[in-house]
Amino acid sequence: MAATAANTNAAMFGCNDYAYMLTHGAEFCPTRMAECGFREFELMVHPGHLWPAELDAGKRRALRRLFEQRDLELTTLNLPNIDINIASTTPEMRAYTLDLLDETVRLAGELGARGVVLSPGKASPLLPAVPETLRGYFFGALDRLAPIAKSSGTALWIENVTVSFLPRIAEIMEALAAYGNDDIRIVYDVANAHFIGEDFAEGLKTCRERLELVHLSDTTRRVYRHDPVGAGDVPFAAVPAALDAVGYRTRTMLEIISADPDRDIPASADRLAALGFATTA
Repeated sequence: MAATAANTNAAMFGCNDYAYMLTHGAEFCPTRMAECGFREFELMVHPGHLWPAELDAGKRRALRRLFEQRDLELTTLNLPNIDINIASTTPEMRAYTLDLLDETVRLAGELGARGVVLSPGKASPLLPAVPETLRGYFFGALDRLAPIAKSSGTALWIENVTVSFLPRIAEIMEALAAYGNDDIRIVYDVANAHFIGEDFAEGLKTCRERLELVHLSDTTRRVYRHDPVGAGDVPFAAVPAALDAVGYRTRTMLEIISADPDRDIPASADRLAALGFATTA
């Protein structure tokens, strides 16, 4: 990949490193995208990229120093939900998932990340467990992980994930109100909302009291993607007004998966800036 060039619009957005997850270590994207102008990052947790069992104390200190010395912000760690499930009806899978998340939360604290992105968990599409059972598994995970997050100096941030048993933000907010821990916050993903037909302006209003971060990428409602801006049909021109309506003033996070992220992530920042995106971060 060619070296990146400075981009004045990049500083308005955070950069998720999903697109680099299978090909590079976690230090690569912050180093590369900082050259382009990004200052805030979300790192994916994956073997060979950023994996607790592969990181000794020295490697953890080195990664934290990278952010500190370059004056970059590590906002969140994000463990993909493809292979794991805190709401699995199999006890062994729930236990394995919670062990991984336990290690991820502790790693987030060591690296100085403000939050850990978490899904409520998945239900079988053919024969789902009853909602009360799934909610119980979700709450059980929060019971274990929330104290670890607090003691580690980070927090749990729940995301509206399309494959979750709680895909809509109103369902998540209702569950969190029942659970009752105000330290648990929200990551609102606009592409995820668009894919399931949720009005993101209303969704943002619904979660505003817990909202910490907004994810941006493009998708259609026919095929679920996290594409560069312009490759799908998310109505991004309406997003700035929706963010203003809920008082969101921090950077949105570009969570874009692309075969050419060096080009497509900065280009997405340019397209969004042209549509009126701004930040006071």
